Amino acid sequence: MTNGIPYFLSRRTILMSLALATVLILAIACSSDDKSDSSVSSTSAATAAPESAAAATAVPASAASSSAPAESEIGGELVIYSGRSESLVDPLIKMFEEATGIDAQVNYGKTGALAATLLEEGDRSPADVFFAQDPGGLGSVIDMVGPLDADLIARVPDWARSPDDLWVGVSGRARTVVYNTDKLSPEDLPETLDGFTDPSWKGRIGWAPTNGSFQAMVTGMRIVWGEDRTREWLEGIVANEATVYAKNTPTVAATGAGEVEVGFVNHYYLHRFLAEEGDGFAARNYFLPGGGPGSAVLVAGAAILKTAENGPQANRFLEYLLSEEAQTYFAEETYEYPLIDGVAHSELLPGLDTLNTPDIDISDLGDLEATQNLLQEAGALQ
Repeated sequence: MTNGIPYFLSRRTILMSLALATVLILAIACSSDDKSDSSVSSTSAATAAPESAAAATAVPASAASSSAPAESEIGGELVIYSGRSESLVDPLIKMFEEATGIDAQVNYGKTGALAATLLEEGDRSPADVFFAQDPGGLGSVIDMVGPLDADLIARVPDWARSPDDLWVGVSGRARTVVYNTDKLSPEDLPETLDGFTDPSWKGRIGWAPTNGSFQAMVTGMRIVWGEDRTREWLEGIVANEATVYAKNTPTVAATGAGEVEVGFVNHYYLHRFLAEEGDGFAARNYFLPGGGPGSAVLVAGAAILKTAENGPQANRFLEYLLSEEAQTYFAEETYEYPLIDGVAHSELLPGLDTLNTPDIDISDLGDLEATQNLLQEAGALQ
């Protein structure tokens, strides 16, 4: 007996009190750790704890996961050089920021101009990611980007990625001819791009020679046709007094308005006009049945700079671009072809396997400088 309390009871009470105090101290410490290290997920914490302790506390998995921040929310900053236009991808980038807590700072511009900027900046570039409109822009800075995770690259088909794992395609875009339906029918159009050099097309063509996808197509011409034939085609279109537009959107708008009768563009711009103006918009796409470079399917793609200061955030951005959410955005909002399994393209688009595409490895479309020189020689660029 101790002060009227049995000794064994007093001893047990003291030990239980000490144990309870220890548990409380550990709980407070764990709570503090959770707040100070938001990158640790509930799954990691459960794995680190002994199985007996997890069983004793009997905390449901759903409760444990709800108390920790989502694994995708990593925060921080990210600098993106985007050759994709702001109107197309700004909503997507805002979705990415909301999903991850990352503050994305975006420098928008033409893919070719941004590639030139990156080359000029070199190791001093603040960019973490180059989000390019086409493989040509990515290829022109290939020495500045680093290898990507193999699991990330494997999400897309072989044809839509760098063979050296240095960039990955995130959406597909088919080259097409948009035509004015009040003035033309498909039967009036040539089967290949060659036919548009005929003098009968003088004053009826619109094009955007500074556009990255157009320049990628011309690079494909150089691969398939050779330099001389490509130069002749460019000179023929110049001789036909093609109207020059800054990019695809005004080319399609001008075609629908009847300012020109045809334009060389990417397929999805038309569908944005149809969505906004309805089926009465007087233009439609013509996929060249004769194939050739004018039927090329290109990709928009992304790469991470070797000098990226925000590597984890950059990798998270590319992962997001190949997520189901982002791929669905490309399919439903911009009418591009998604590249991952499980996401279908818009029912308004023909299947990629139905297009008469040329045998071009899009990873070979990186010789942007030679293409621009050829465009200047032919008088297409001033």
